[in-house]
Amino acid sequence: MEFEKKLTRLEEIVEKMESGDLALDDSLKLFEEGVKLSRECNQQLDRAEQKVKILLDVDEDGNKKEKDFEMSEE
Repeated sequence: MEFEKKLTRLEEIVEKMESGDLALDDSLKLFEEGVKLSRECNQQLDRAEQKVKILLDVDEDGNKKEKDFEMSEE
């Protein structure tokens, strides 16, 4: 799922949970889904940040430093 879709789903979950109209079981299911989505979003942001740091890494002369970048999917 794309980052933006995950974020939208998280917002929906928060709205539903804040309404206070859910049964306990439903709240727990949504909470579990929200935690999972939150972790996935954080992982995606971390990977994007690493990539940006690598892309912006230059030497003293302003030349791009060559580095291997490995994206690990968790």
